[in-house]
Amino acid sequence: MLELIFEVLGEFLLQAVGEALFELGFHSLGEPFRRPPNPWLAALGYTLFGAILGGLSLLVFPDNLVPEAWRIANLVLTPLAVGAMMAGMGAWRARRGQPVLRIDRFAYGYLFALSLALIRFYFAA
Repeated sequence: MLELIFEVLGEFLLQAVGEALFELGFHSLGEPFRRPPNPWLAALGYTLFGAILGGLSLLVFPDNLVPEAWRIANLVLTPLAVGAMMAGMGAWRARRGQPVLRIDRFAYGYLFALSLALIRFYFAA
């Protein structure tokens, strides 16, 4: 049972850390671009970045971190949890007067994490 908790927690942390690293990169790269992009284009971009990170994560962690019985639940729940975490970080940044990027909102964080999770779901051994 303890192994199952570590595996589910490991999958969540992989997605959360990956998204946090992307957020740091977007905050540093986003400053020169003052005009916000089209929301649909931004959603497509976050989906593609999540899929790319999912593919790259397979190079480091080629095996699935979650047991077969929990893979569907992980595919549904982990992106929801990561999206909620990103929305919380966005609210925290807004309260501190820091710039809030699109990935700091639930929908964009969810799309990023879902595409990462889908790539890992289909291609992890």
